[in-house]
Amino acid sequence: MGQILEQVVDFFEKENWQFSKIEDEPALQTAFTSDQGTWLCFAQAVEDEATQRFFFYSVCPLKAQDHMPAVAEFITRANYGLSIGNFELDFADGEIRFKTSIDVTEDGFGLATIERLVYTNVLMMDRYLPGLMTILSGSASPEQAIQAIESVPEPVEA
Repeated sequence: MGQILEQVVDFFEKENWQFSKIEDEPALQTAFTSDQGTWLCFAQAVEDEATQRFFFYSVCPLKAQDHMPAVAEFITRANYGLSIGNFELDFADGEIRFKTSIDVTEDGFGLATIERLVYTNVLMMDRYLPGLMTILSGSASPEQAIQAIESVPEPVEA
């Protein structure tokens, strides 16, 4: 396991998160539960001579499947204006996920950076998951779902 994932393990242990190493991959798997639901999360590192990067993903518990155009519009509307992270949609299998990432420098990566990236990530999935659910159930248009979410101010950390 590389240095990046070792620091992520330290973070997960400090936060008391259950996690597992993904065999033969530079990645860890965990889950996050909120009032909105439970979803899988992945921490991935790229460490080679040219690149040092950390990625964190929250994977939506449902796939787009028959609602691909509406989900694509929803995540495009959600992504507009996001300052950290973005939603992604896999057109091959309908997987929806939120990604945060950072290029790692020797002096700019530690538990505080990991904490910001991980919690920003899961809080964004938590915020937008109800809108995704309305799209997947066909009970709202992408525009209506985004308006309902973004009309409520984001929670401010204390």
